[in-house]
Amino acid sequence: MTRIAVIGGGQIGEALIAGLLESGRAAKDLVVVETMPPRAEFLAERFGIRVTDSVAEAANGTDLLVVAVKPRDVDGVMAELGKIELDNDRDQVLMSLAAGVPTSRFEAKLPAGFPVVRVMPNTPMLVGQGMSAIAPGRYAKKDQLELVTEVLESVGKVVTVAESQMDAVTAVSGSGPAYFFLVVEAMVEASVGLGLSRDVATQLVVQTMLGAAALLDESEQEASELRAAVTSPAGTTAAAVRELERAGVRSAFIEALHAAQRRSAEQGTSET
Repeated sequence: MTRIAVIGGGQIGEALIAGLLESGRAAKDLVVVETMPPRAEFLAERFGIRVTDSVAEAANGTDLLVVAVKPRDVDGVMAELGKIELDNDRDQVLMSLAAGVPTSRFEAKLPAGFPVVRVMPNTPMLVGQGMSAIAPGRYAKKDQLELVTEVLESVGKVVTVAESQMDAVTAVSGSGPAYFFLVVEAMVEASVGLGLSRDVATQLVVQTMLGAAALLDESEQEASELRAAVTSPAGTTAAAVRELERAGVRSAFIEALHAAQRRSAEQGTSET
């Protein structure tokens, strides 16, 4: 069985562990590194897995090392990994979930030729509906990419892209949930202004978004076609869409995604 060490027991690490267990992975094959005692105790009690505060202890004998920490904490993790002799006989691979950190930064601090796969996940993995993009480093092999893909499919869908596209992926799906949450906020506020209670407004907006997403996912039609099908000439939807276009919503999204892409690139060149 593949042994997996998750370095970082935050929300993303927790979501990944939950997905792995639900997909049939044995608790004995998982270990998580968490330095905060209350959080470590919570993870151990919830999942029945081994929890340690030692990166070296977790990495010993594992096949997949998952770095699930904030970008600013990556160098500290790599410093800890640098103190141990990684097991080349196990064909180990490192999977990074740290936003904006290129594979080259990991490869520079790991033994020569150590395989690294960079991942851009998003928060819907917390409910098993994540969208993850993976990009192989210079030394990652096909079977290692298949392992990473299998692991991530336990919490959602996966696509493979070139690493040069990862900043764009970050702007689209990594940051994307926040854009939809903002739309929900705005629609709920507008609904309350129309006289609906906040509870009813929230139910209407959230289920409408879920339904629209499901329809788009299952339909063979493009988003523009589905929108046109709802938009009767001179009808209520047409009036609303006209106002959204007049307010520059489309161009605002274009500018927003470009801003997110630039910021992702800036984070990737920072060493702190």
